[in-house]
Amino acid sequence: MPKPKPCILAVDDDVQVLHLVRDTLEMEGYRVITADSGEAAVAAFEQQLPDLVVLDIMLIGRDGLSVLMQMRARGNQTPVLLLSARGEVNERVEGLNAGAEDYLPKPFALEELTARVRALVRRGGDRKHPVLRVGDLSLDTISRIAKRAGRKIELTTREYR
Repeated sequence: MPKPKPCILAVDDDVQVLHLVRDTLEMEGYRVITADSGEAAVAAFEQQLPDLVVLDIMLIGRDGLSVLMQMRARGNQTPVLLLSARGEVNERVEGLNAGAEDYLPKPFALEELTARVRALVRRGGDRKHPVLRVGDLSLDTISRIAKRAGRKIELTTREYR
């Protein structure tokens, strides 16, 4: 049975950059889902649980750092590659301290983007997904939230065990 293609969530509010990242990663053999805002990123992340997130920091509305911090606060360790036009040392340090595995300042070379993505997917390949799925039923083992057909199911501690 062939190994499934790694899934990458690409998030950027610049449609041209988003399509360029998507097309480049798809040509590399990845399955790519996209989001153009912080809110859409959170929704897509919760539905898909990608193997990697390529996340722009400066988004309209909710910024990428707050999305990253929410992921980490929930215990999710999915690798994150931050993209940003802000590339000063203190800004890169802030992104890495917020929980990102890597930071790539814009503008960037597509070859460097794909090399960094390959490295992060390789490193993150052995992690276990905290969401268990059977059909339309899912159980997030970190937040202890169960969903059936996208609707949340309230569980007692005993039911969760």
